[in-house]
Order: sequence, then structure tokens, then C-alpha cells
Amino acid sequence: MSNNWQHNTRNTLKGANSCNAFFETQQFQDQSFPIKIPLDFANLIDKNNPNDPLLKQVISVDTQKQIGFSESPLEDESNAPVAGLIHKYPNRVLLIASRVCAIHCQYCFRQNFDYNGHDAISNWSAIEDYICQHTEINEVILSGGDPLSLNDEKLQSLITYIENISHIKTLRIHTRSVVVTPSRITPELVIMLAKSRLNMVLVLHINHANELSDAFAKAVQKLTNITLLNQSVLLKGVNDSVSVLSELSLGLFDLGILPYYLHLLDKVIGSEHFLVDDKDAIKLHKTLSKKLSGYLVPKLVRDENLEMKTLVT
Repeated sequence: MSNNWQHNTRNTLKGANSCNAFFETQQFQDQSFPIKIPLDFANLIDKNNPNDPLLKQVISVDTQKQIGFSESPLEDESNAPVAGLIHKYPNRVLLIASRVCAIHCQYCFRQNFDYNGHDAISNWSAIEDYICQHTEINEVILSGGDPLSLNDEKLQSLITYIENISHIKTLRIHTRSVVVTPSRITPELVIMLAKSRLNMVLVLHINHANELSDAFAKAVQKLTNITLLNQSVLLKGVNDSVSVLSELSLGLFDLGILPYYLHLLDKVIGSEHFLVDDKDAIKLHKTLSKKLSGYLVPKLVRDENLEMKTLVT
């Protein structure tokens, strides 16, 4: 596999036909949310296992509609006082840095998000004015899409814009790109993040220990002067067991990454088959808490509509 992350990002399976050919199956069907799987990730999937936990995250499934599922479960657009900025919590704002993701996970809660006009870079002037007027904001979160789908030059420009606002102390970057395309951790990116005046936090999205490839393990060790956290989504048939979540937490910690959040499913239409009910999730989490040291147990949380994130106990 090439060391050029942009080449690797383009070297992607798209649509049912290419996926069926690669995996030698007829399981894939094109649905409203396009199929997109980078080869780095596809090569981690066991072609002989139709229940492979990585495969299940990216394969579309015909689901029966259930009450409570919607196209926009978090209603992010309703919390956007400025195009490209979401302000849900008093001390921090989230910027839509990119509409592009390296991979399309079939449970993605932003798969129907209105990205038209919600671009942090093109709307930076209005975003800067808003943040400067709200001095209670001390943290900026880059999300998307995936902010690391931006090239290093564009990402550096955005970080510099943020650094120039004096009351911003912390920059948090939410990404799955470095997991599914480890070559995204370039020497330039490593230097960029390490030299920033901001407290730098990288929040990864990893759901299963099988995603912790040798290439990812090697690449993530290059990151220095950065807090590394992980957030997972609790997915039925993927990671809804104590043994799987325990293995993931231990594997993350071996790489210097702390388990941070375990999200209950955001109820986006098409993800119904991933739902783990609250009772089972709470029981699983309590058992996990008895098995692992406290710092290895991610917080079980829920995001709902316009509400702030809540702990589930």
C-alpha cells in the first residue's frame, strides 16, 4: 500500500458492484447512503466471515422502520447560529471542517446533514466574529465529515485562524481517517499538531480491536504532545459484548489512547439493526466496569435531539 494518504484515500471501494467483486459476495446493495470503503480498511475484513464486525459497519442492510428513528437525530442544523458552526455547549463550539469522510459507516448520524453552506473555511469570517463575541468559548472542535480529509495546507490554515483567537485554549479534532487510512498521519501533520500553542486533543473513532492494524499502531506512535482519546458507538453484532469492548480498551491503552465515550446509537434511519436497548447497554457497561480499571472504561452516553450529551446509568 502506498505511503501517500491522498492516493490511499482515492483507492477506495465505492458502490455495491465494486464491493461485491472485492469481497466475492452478493451481500452489498446500493442504498441512499453511498457505500465507501478504503482498501486499507477493506483488507482488514475477513472475506470468509459474513459476520465480520468491520464488514457489518460498512455494509448496507434493508431495515424495518422503527418509531424514534429520523433523518437527523441530533438536529445539528438547529444549533447552528452561523453557517459551519454548531454551538450546543456553553464553553465550546463545533466546526464543520469538511463534508468528506474517508469511509461511510452505515450508522453515521450525519449521513443526511445539509452540508451545503456549512463549511467552516468558506464561512470563516462570520465564524470568527461569532467566537470573538462569545469569550466564554475556550475550546473549538473540528468535525465534519472528517477534518483530516483536508490536506495539510488547508488544515494548517484553519488551525492558524483558531490560534489567533486569544481566548481559545483547546483544539479538539474528531477523526476516523487516521484509523481507516493510517498514512494520513504524515510528518507534516505530526509537526503541525505538536507545535500548536493550543492544547491539542485528537479524538479517534474506533469500534473494534480488529481496527487496530499494525499500520495504525505504527503511525499513531508518531504523534507527540497530543492527548489521544477514543469514542466508540455501541453497535449490535459488532461490539455489544464485554469481551469485545474489553479487548478494545486494552488495545487502545497499549497504543497510548484512552477510552473516552461509548455512545448509544444515534437513531438515524437505516441504522435500526444496530440498536442495543438501554437495559442491555447498561448491564454490559456495569459488567465492563467490574472487569477493567476505571480509566479503561469509557463513559456510556447518549446524544438526543437538541439536548446536551447525557450519561446513561
